[in-house]
Amino acid sequence: MNKKLIFIILAPLLIILLIFFALKFKKAGIAVQSKEGKTVLVSVSRLYNQARELESKGNLPEAKALYQQLVLNFPNSPEVASWQKKCDELNIKLLFSPTPTPKSTIYEIKPGDTLTKIARQFKTTVELIKKSNNISDDKILPGRKLKVWTAPFSIVVDKSQNILILKSDEEIIKTYVVSTGTNNSTPIGTFKIVNKLTNPTWFKAGAVVPPDSQENVLGTRWLGFDLSGYGIHGTTDPQSLGKQVTQGCVRMANPDVEELYAVVPEGTEVVIVD
Repeated sequence: MNKKLIFIILAPLLIILLIFFALKFKKAGIAVQSKEGKTVLVSVSRLYNQARELESKGNLPEAKALYQQLVLNFPNSPEVASWQKKCDELNIKLLFSPTPTPKSTIYEIKPGDTLTKIARQFKTTVELIKKSNNISDDKILPGRKLKVWTAPFSIVVDKSQNILILKSDEEIIKTYVVSTGTNNSTPIGTFKIVNKLTNPTWFKAGAVVPPDSQENVLGTRWLGFDLSGYGIHGTTDPQSLGKQVTQGCVRMANPDVEELYAVVPEGTEVVIVD
């Protein structure tokens, strides 16, 4: 067999191999603009290391943006769940830090202001203002500047997956594992949070169960819906999370419901879907 014939046979195979490795290499990185304006391919590991470095330096917005890039561009990666978890963690850190964001404003305290008055003005919570500004009590002084979250929050509960999604202006802030009702007893529809209680008493049929009782299944927080008897609450049985085991309410781990309680004000929309 002459060399020309061998080349004709092997050439298509070489082209296929080159295309295969090119595509494989492309999937391992993302095209970005360099400082010189050139498009370069950055590897997944390099993006991840850059995100970790930015996070360690306290540059949370840029670190979050890189983790989001990883999630968006490599959805089939075995690491995508850990990247998404990092996005959730950084979102909460940003919420509870003085770092300005596009969803917040800097407010200068005026004479006569109180944290409650400011929270009502911006439809947020006193707890979130305090956490965002490292304030330990309710004392504030005119002239001081505060970071105040201005974008509205909303909640989606997916019964099929037993998850609760906290959103702000349709951006997912964090996803929590929850429990929902047995026999499809958690109602579907759109509701609003109309009351919030710390260490709630459980008014069980025929009995009143105090907050410090082991029989009180409501945990440390209650966020009640505009549908009597239903709401989001904590738990004394965290092992049951992720299952359909409640009498109809949405159950969360106590640290999670305490976090949610601090963030969402009364009036927050809750959408529950099958």
